[in-house]
Amino acid sequence: MTVSRILAVKGRQVATVAPEQTLHEVSVLLSTQGIGALVVTDHDGRVTGIISERDVVRAVAKRGPQALGDMVALHMTERVVTAHERTTIDALMQKMTSGRFRHVPIVEGGRLQGLVSIGDVVHHRLQEFEAEQRALKDYIATA
Repeated sequence: MTVSRILAVKGRQVATVAPEQTLHEVSVLLSTQGIGALVVTDHDGRVTGIISERDVVRAVAKRGPQALGDMVALHMTERVVTAHERTTIDALMQKMTSGRFRHVPIVEGGRLQGLVSIGDVVHHRLQEFEAEQRALKDYIATA
């Protein structure tokens, strides 16, 4: 099973932010949209970073409330681990676990195609396990 399956179910909408926006703007977007991260894109739509709730918390812990006026570019993760739609879900889980991050932008041909969170992966895996369980019960009932 590949990442494209998750995107087919959840959709391809991705909340983005520009590097020159402020952490306050990020905080408002994260809160109002009920999400944990924003993909940072340049004016051509290319991924230049990712900014998460953790990044905002670290910035405020380090610099105090004035950090909320800082530009996203100062606190974003620049070395973003991405995946492709053809990446297997198992490979994606391994990337997320070993890298200790919860969001992976999905990029094809240099363009942002979606964002997969650890919650999306867990939800997908639970659905797979439930389907397997139903199939086994049906098999046992007809055997």
